[in-house]
Amino acid sequence: MPEEKKKKKPRSKANGEGTIWTEKRNNKTYYRGAYVVGYDDKGKPLRKLFSSYKKQEVIDKMAEYKTQMNSGLTSSDDKITLEEYFRKWLFNYRVNDLKDTTFTKYDSLYRNHIKGSTIGKIKLSKLRADDLQKHYNTLLEQGVSLNVIKTVNKHLKSCLNKALKEGIITRNYCDMITLPKQQQAAEEEIHYFTLEEQKAFIASLDKHRNRALFILAFGAGLRLGELIGLKWKDVDLDNNTISINQAVSNIAKVKSDGTRSWSVVEHTPKTLSSIRTIPIPTSVSNELKLHKERQDKEKEKNMETYEDNDLVFATETGNYIDTRNLTRSYERALAKANIPYRNFHSLRHTYATRLFEKDVPVKTVQALMGHKDITTTMNIYTHVIPEKKATEVQCLNDIFN
Repeated sequence: MPEEKKKKKPRSKANGEGTIWTEKRNNKTYYRGAYVVGYDDKGKPLRKLFSSYKKQEVIDKMAEYKTQMNSGLTSSDDKITLEEYFRKWLFNYRVNDLKDTTFTKYDSLYRNHIKGSTIGKIKLSKLRADDLQKHYNTLLEQGVSLNVIKTVNKHLKSCLNKALKEGIITRNYCDMITLPKQQQAAEEEIHYFTLEEQKAFIASLDKHRNRALFILAFGAGLRLGELIGLKWKDVDLDNNTISINQAVSNIAKVKSDGTRSWSVVEHTPKTLSSIRTIPIPTSVSNELKLHKERQDKEKEKNMETYEDNDLVFATETGNYIDTRNLTRSYERALAKANIPYRNFHSLRHTYATRLFEKDVPVKTVQALMGHKDITTTMNIYTHVIPEKKATEVQCLNDIFN
């Protein structure tokens, strides 16, 4: 026989502990109780429900739950999953304090390693260290790098600390997992131009639109985003210096509904050490002077459509250069000069290599390159050492003569 339900009677307090009301089921009085344990994004109350045909049982269950909550032994939300909460944390709490580039990285991490995963579907109140450990072990088996896994755990830890403060969880289990020890990674090969290749490449750039940009990359070691974001106000051609105060990136801006739109975004450099003033060779400064003359003529020619953004390297209408178009232009220039392909970042490595070949101290190179960690600088230096050792050891010849 279908269960009979009647209109709920007015709610009553159970000794001041939550709310209890009655229903009719199978012609019997059925007791239900609830605690409001939080609110969703729309302000709707989230309730923990209790029920029994015996009122005292409901009262006892509610009292026990209240005691556990006060003792930190239970969660204030039994329904929200890890992926739901991470998304809420990202779009509600972090969207305004993260740079666009950083926010995009967080969102990418969420989409690739949390959303739709086994661990993402686990209710936050049920999440344990073993779940996290199994997830990280699986990622490792799938070939995900240890650095990425550490980043996942780092961001999850920050997210769950927020849930801990809100009372949604009682412990942050990210502190209890064991990540594999960092295995000795194969030394990353550093690609750079030989001196002969560098001279041949520059010689092939006569009348090339990006000649000055490529030469500045060789002569100052700027990153691609720093080159594209460089402005004339930061260039001092009288004193042969350039100052790096901003960079640009082509990123996907993520909206809360999950849609993305690609755009060029200007932002501060990646680290404080990246904000720097760099002296440049006189020959490079002269190239920039010639480049400015050409650019001024281009402004005059396209006066009606030119938008002056003070960019040192810009399109014919004064806008940011598209990084993809620039790298394609670079690849074509390499092919024209009959130089084997190496990525654009190799120009920056070449700058450091030439400095080391001229015996410039490592700390000076670190400052010029804007490296936060000297280890990064040393990784380039160690590729120069073998060639220098073979030459410099010859200074011992006079001892044996």
